Amino acid sequence: MDVVRIHHPYSVKQIKPEPVVLTLGFFDGVHRGHQAVIGRAREEARKRHLRLAVMTFNQHPSLVFHQLDRRSATYLTTIPEKIDRMAELGVDLLYIVDFTSAFANLAPEKFVKQYIVDLHAQVAVAGFDYTFGPQRAGMADLPQFAKGRFDVIQVGQLNQNAEKVSSTRIRQAIDVGDIDEAASLLGYPYHLLGTVVHGEARGRTIGFPTVNIRPEPYSRVPGIGIYAVQIKICDVWYLGMASIGRNITFGDDRDVTIEIYILNFGKMVYGEPVEIVWYSRLRGEVKFDSAAGLIDQLKLDEVATRDYFTQYRGELLS
Repeated sequence: MDVVRIHHPYSVKQIKPEPVVLTLGFFDGVHRGHQAVIGRAREEARKRHLRLAVMTFNQHPSLVFHQLDRRSATYLTTIPEKIDRMAELGVDLLYIVDFTSAFANLAPEKFVKQYIVDLHAQVAVAGFDYTFGPQRAGMADLPQFAKGRFDVIQVGQLNQNAEKVSSTRIRQAIDVGDIDEAASLLGYPYHLLGTVVHGEARGRTIGFPTVNIRPEPYSRVPGIGIYAVQIKICDVWYLGMASIGRNITFGDDRDVTIEIYILNFGKMVYGEPVEIVWYSRLRGEVKFDSAAGLIDQLKLDEVATRDYFTQYRGELLS
């Protein structure tokens, strides 16, 4: 898959001079709804013997339109993760556009000319709720701006349990630790990238040494609780149980941390980049009267983690 990064105004030399079916959207999470849009575009590309292109953005449009506080902005997928997901879906060409004020304020006519027509789109495909331009023109308006220069395909809403499959719904599920619901809506288990950092090393003293994780900036961290996870370190996947919480057994008003006890592991890996796959929430955080009570619970959690993966019917990463 070719990846082209664009900053407005772009040079025409960046654009491949070939006709494409162009798919439009931000695609945070590349969830089942997004997969349906890209799948419809892929069908059209195959039918017309054209390459499948996707145009997405480096940051959420709401940040530029001041509808979202940058301090609280988080994403379901980082740019590298989004690139990987697009490649898995058979995308041939991925445009990543810097969503700046200059780009956001393009009049609809100029947006269509520069970012659909001049990208050699024979067909523009997007979800029913895609908008463009400062006045938020929508898919119902796109045919009149196309002026016969390209065809327009609007993909309808995908529902699950009578509700729209959306990035917002997935974020809400992740926030409360409902990882199973998030995976059902995403179409795959939730992933998180991070780096191993130094912690308090308390786990080592109680027989459960953990790796402490600093998540990538703007990543969305699941809600407080204990989880069954896989973690990739140095290109090897391991099973583990992750704790997201404040370690309230050892004091109040502590910062939230991500700690993972990796099964059958004993290496020092500070500074290593990691990828975590979240499979299921085992329980919430509990304050114990003593370290002994915590150790007893951690032993039960380890058994529950091993049992979970023994019974897991999906495909684990290896």
